[in-house]
Amino acid sequence: MNGKTDIHPDAILEVLLAKGGRSNRRANLVKMHELCRKQYETSSRDFLLPAIGRLAEADGIIKGRALYNAQSADYRVLIEAWAAYAGPPAPKPAKILASHEYLMRIEDPAIRSIMQAIIAERDKLKAQLNVLKANTQVTVDRRPLGATIASAPGAQVAVLALAAQLTPSEYEALLKAISPEHLETCGLREGSHGEIVNERGRTLFDVGFARAIRKILGN
Repeated sequence: MNGKTDIHPDAILEVLLAKGGRSNRRANLVKMHELCRKQYETSSRDFLLPAIGRLAEADGIIKGRALYNAQSADYRVLIEAWAAYAGPPAPKPAKILASHEYLMRIEDPAIRSIMQAIIAERDKLKAQLNVLKANTQVTVDRRPLGATIASAPGAQVAVLALAAQLTPSEYEALLKAISPEHLETCGLREGSHGEIVNERGRTLFDVGFARAIRKILGN
């Protein structure tokens, strides 16, 4: 019950006791009534069944879980009467963060407002940074350009192809050196076994020379 009533719980207790019944029940109703009176005098004024049940069980009046039974309807009526008489509990004061407590010491409201805005912006940026840290994974590939990964016992090895070690100008120079067009311009030609010979058939570069360059270039 959220509304406050002027009906005192004493009147409700009299009605419940007038119903008669076992003396033990009547005695427990009186004890529950006094327990609720003490709760009313506290600052919390918490009359929820779990809170009253714990107090009643601690005082030996009734088991806390028994308040939910159909046979305990009169106890619940009495507790609700006290809750209605006390009215809704006072709202808890807003909790001030420890990092913001010093703001309350700033007397100038304008300066205090500026500082609150700065702190709010700082907290927002910190939260965003934490999100980025939690969801960002940077992988740095330190393998040389053109390298491939080969598996070795117990490890992985970066294998760098010979062509990948050449600069573009070096690559083009070797490619040109064995091209038929360039060889013909120089009065040379490639033999059947990769050797380079001149117009007289004299071998200038031994067997396999052109083939070796092609392997280096990956052709």
